[in-house]
Amino acid sequence: MRHIATFCGSCSCGCPELYLDEDATPERRVVITDDFGQRIQLSLEQLADLVADVRRGVLDEVLAGT
Repeated sequence: MRHIATFCGSCSCGCPELYLDEDATPERRVVITDDFGQRIQLSLEQLADLVADVRRGVLDEVLAGT
């Protein structure tokens, strides 16, 4: 798997990370791990939808109280 990004990275607690698994089937190519050792897999199209939603502010309300 090719490492793309670490979210946080300011500690050694096992921060969430984003990988691309070029050997996986297209619908499972994107891998996001969490700090508990779990992972989700999605397609590049699903990742593109997620990024588009974030850019449009869809998740802003979730973060408003933090």
